[in-house]
Amino acid sequence: MATEAKDEELAASWDASVGGGQAAADDAWDATQPSGNGGPSAAAQPIVQESTGTERILNQDEIDSILGFFTEDQSGEGKSGIRSLINSTVVSYERLPMLEVVFDRLVRLMTTSLRNFTSDNVEVSLDSIQSLRFGDYLNSIPLPAILAVFKAKQLDNYGLLTVDSNLIYSIVDVLLGGRRGTIAMRVEGRPYTTIERVLVTRLIEIILQDCRKAFDPLTVVDFELDRTETNPRFAAIAQHANAAILVKLRIDMEDRGGRCELLLPYATLEPIRKLLLQNFMGEKFGRDNIWEGHLATEMWSAPTTLRVVLDDFEQPLGKMINLQVGDTLMMNATPQSKAHLMCGDIYLTTGQVGRIGQKVAMRVEQPITQATKKKVMEA
Repeated sequence: MATEAKDEELAASWDASVGGGQAAADDAWDATQPSGNGGPSAAAQPIVQESTGTERILNQDEIDSILGFFTEDQSGEGKSGIRSLINSTVVSYERLPMLEVVFDRLVRLMTTSLRNFTSDNVEVSLDSIQSLRFGDYLNSIPLPAILAVFKAKQLDNYGLLTVDSNLIYSIVDVLLGGRRGTIAMRVEGRPYTTIERVLVTRLIEIILQDCRKAFDPLTVVDFELDRTETNPRFAAIAQHANAAILVKLRIDMEDRGGRCELLLPYATLEPIRKLLLQNFMGEKFGRDNIWEGHLATEMWSAPTTLRVVLDDFEQPLGKMINLQVGDTLMMNATPQSKAHLMCGDIYLTTGQVGRIGQKVAMRVEQPITQATKKKVMEA
């Protein structure tokens, strides 16, 4: 009885606060409930409009939509609302579309190189290309693994190549003559031996050489192995909050294989960012041979005006204005002095002035070279 009295008091206070909007609010609440026992269905009950003066009650789905929490979306893709602001680790790499072209080329090159290296049927596939924070990647590296720190010389920065344990044992097994159809023996809990590290280092060098070839259509980048580590803390090449591109590659050798991951910080790719923004490589290689030949022909046949300069000297402007017919200007040139052949203000070469028939001629005595130009200009 006490509970019923309390409920009646609560209902009375609610009626006093909302007044005539009680019935509309009840209809809005009933619209969210399933129909049953002769009650009105959800379709038959109208949603409360703003004109009624009451506040609309949000259901759980609408609250989840605002906050960005969905039970079926745990992959980190398609997040919205407040959750997308909180989760700032998602960095889009779509602004660099040429990266996909480079890494597709890397897959083809690695397939050929590793087949020659292992003398086995090797298949390389590109699993994913994603962006993430460098610190998050270091915390997610499955151990044990070998981390190779390499330097991009022309870009003046570093990158990271991770080889997991499955691929390490598979490469060692293949190179040391392991039989096909057998699973590579794995001994966990021990450091890698010198033989294992040397063989994996050779694998890393081959991958870095293929990376250089993959970037060749864009720009020349030499990737040089700096060191190898087994502890991720010693392979820190950037700040933990810095964004990076992570490329996951799968290497299969029939029933053996593993993964290797290539990580390039955005700071490393910044010098060639304009090249990576291209949607296709046609801007660099799409030359028109017809126009090149036509332009070269026209340039070779274009007329030009040459001047032969015997001597130059300075005189006051007043004296030059007062020159009269019959005045003589004294020059420093002698009959043995060399004349300069000029094209506009550009010096070409020197020669001896003479006469052929009724025309004044100049005999070229030096080839047109940059060394000759520099020597005369200094003099």
